[in-house]
Amino acid sequence: MTQSSVGRTCMTISIGMIRHYSATRPARNNTGETNVSYYSAKTIEAGDIEAAHERVKAPLQEHGFGILTEINLQATLKEKIGADFRPYRILGACNPTLAHKALQAEDKIGTMLPCNVIIQQVAAEAFEVAAVDPVASMQAIENAALAEVAAGVRDKLKAVIAAQSARAPP
Repeated sequence: MTQSSVGRTCMTISIGMIRHYSATRPARNNTGETNVSYYSAKTIEAGDIEAAHERVKAPLQEHGFGILTEINLQATLKEKIGADFRPYRILGACNPTLAHKALQAEDKIGTMLPCNVIIQQVAAEAFEVAAVDPVASMQAIENAALAEVAAGVRDKLKAVIAAQSARAPP
């Protein structure tokens, strides 16, 4: 393949990707929630990321999730590579009962645990809360028992996202 044909191929792939993204752009429903193939999200108002984090913790706990890990991506990127980045947190959320069921159904599923929930600033005093869709994450694993557990986790995480609108900012 010549250099010019490689360039044309890359351009064709890039244009195809742009067209695909435009056709599959996430749509918000009438409650402000976004549901795409691998996550659900909602934008909330909060004074800062700490306030947004507090608003997310209670619904997670109400649905049986604890926060096992928390990554402050803004601070980590600044410390490790000197990059400025918006306020962005990754919460490793785990529902122990459902994690146990998933591990009983598929012992290597631990490679995909815990479920990630992100909080990122998208505008002044506006933060997006997004949660992974474990059904989409585990699609390649052909295990009916695991698929059932993943659907239960997805429903709980969607409820956490939906609960964001029901709470008044602190």
